[in-house]
Amino acid sequence: MPRQAVGETVRVAIHAPAPLVRAGLAGFVALDPRLHELPRDRIGEADAIVVAVDVADASALDLLRRLCDKPGARFLVVVGKKWRADLSAAQKRGVRAVVWWDFCSPDVFARSVRAVAGSEETPLPSPLAPERAEHHVVASRGRAEPRLNAREVDVLRLIAEGKQCDEIAIELSYSERTVRYILYGAMKRLRTRNRAHAVSHAIRAGLI
Repeated sequence: MPRQAVGETVRVAIHAPAPLVRAGLAGFVALDPRLHELPRDRIGEADAIVVAVDVADASALDLLRRLCDKPGARFLVVVGKKWRADLSAAQKRGVRAVVWWDFCSPDVFARSVRAVAGSEETPLPSPLAPERAEHHVVASRGRAEPRLNAREVDVLRLIAEGKQCDEIAIELSYSERTVRYILYGAMKRLRTRNRAHAVSHAIRAGLI
């Protein structure tokens, strides 16, 4: 699929198992005149394919393949609960951005869709490369993002994979108290109100 030029209408296809979720996403598309929803039978023509899942895991990546196995397909995955999929596998499958449903406002959705439609075909450098597209949009608007230290990156990355503090403590050979201290530090640095918000912000900003 060719890159979308600035100012062009972005053709969007939506897949969501829950009718209410699908209606919400379709509503976001309708709010932005730069976006145009395609019917399901034209999914292969979409510049960005939006897929909503509760848990992003291997079966979710297989769903993407079944929906559109066309080379160059670009996906925006809207996650309801947890991210458990292998990140490199997700990128190879065409995932270019991830948005957590709790933070999926019309503005975030529209910017993410346009970023996905205009993303380069070359691999992105971040370990969470599919989410870098949103970071590029945010950065282009002049907002400086705080840096995370290595321990904060490790903890937030593992939380993004669905692990709890006790599991992270074992994996990183820290005490559970230390993990919570690191997490609190990351939340304070990012000015977020809870761990889910911190992980979502860090992913969208390309910090982890």
